[in-house]
Amino acid sequence: MEKLLKWLEVPIHLLLWVSLAAGFLMMMHVSVDVAGRTIFNRPLAGTTEIVAAYYMVAAAYLPWAWVARNDGHIRAELFARIGSARFHYWLDVAVKFFTIVYLSVFTWQTAVRAVQQFHAGEAWQASGGYLAVWPSRWVLPLAGGLMVVYLVLRVISDLSRERRS
Repeated sequence: MEKLLKWLEVPIHLLLWVSLAAGFLMMMHVSVDVAGRTIFNRPLAGTTEIVAAYYMVAAAYLPWAWVARNDGHIRAELFARIGSARFHYWLDVAVKFFTIVYLSVFTWQTAVRAVQQFHAGEAWQASGGYLAVWPSRWVLPLAGGLMVVYLVLRVISDLSRERRS
C-alpha cells in the first residue's frame, strides 16, 4: 500500500505544479491585459473568458489531492478536546470515508458533464470570436478522481497500520 501511495506522489505533485503555473499565467495574462488597456488602449481579447474557464479552474481544483495528502483541508475541531487518540483515529477514518463517498459522486457527475460538453463542443463567446471551453471541464473529474484514489489508499493504509498495532 505504501508503494502505491508513494507512486501517487508523482501525479499529485504534477497537478500541484500545473495549478501553480496556471495561477502564475493568470496573473501575467491579467497584468498584460491591464497594461494593454491602460497604456495602449487595446486590451487582450478574451482575457475574462480564458481566466474564468481555464486558469481559475486549474488553480482551484488541481491541487486537491496535494491538499488531501498534507491533511490541509479545513476542519472543524469540534471534537478536539473530547475522546482519546483512538477516538480521533476513527473519526479521521470516518471523515475520509464520507469525503470519498461525496467526492466519488462529484467526480462521476462532473465526468458525465464533461462528456456532454465534449460532444456538444462547448464554447463561450469572447470578444474576438468563440473560445472552446469543453477541455477545462475535464479538470474537475481529473482532480476529484486523483483525490478519491489517494484517499481510498490512505484509508486502507491507515486501517492496515491500525490492525498491525
